[in-house]
Amino acid sequence: MRAGQLNRRIRFERLDDVTDPNFGGSTQQWVPVVTVWAQVQDVLPSRAETVQQGVEITSRPARIRIHWRPSLTSAMRIVVLGQYPRTMQIVSGPAELGQRQGLEFMAEEFSV
Repeated sequence: MRAGQLNRRIRFERLDDVTDPNFGGSTQQWVPVVTVWAQVQDVLPSRAETVQQGVEITSRPARIRIHWRPSLTSAMRIVVLGQYPRTMQIVSGPAELGQRQGLEFMAEEFSV
């Protein structure tokens, strides 16, 4: 995988239990894991619409490739950084590209 193809910054986040310092209660919160360069390629057709319980949900699937990194899982989410950040859930992957050369994820952004 050539470095020139990795032209977008993305952040992986995981859901973690966080203790409230004021009240001592525990809540779940998305915490940053790592920020890396990536290739983000929207999958055509770029908008798939479904209706769930009377609400129309539009998803934008994308293929995301990064240099190989250990410990990234499908339980995390991806935030595509930039002028208009996109928060995406991982729907498949990570798939290894080559022999530890890169990872590929399929992710979807949702809007209601």
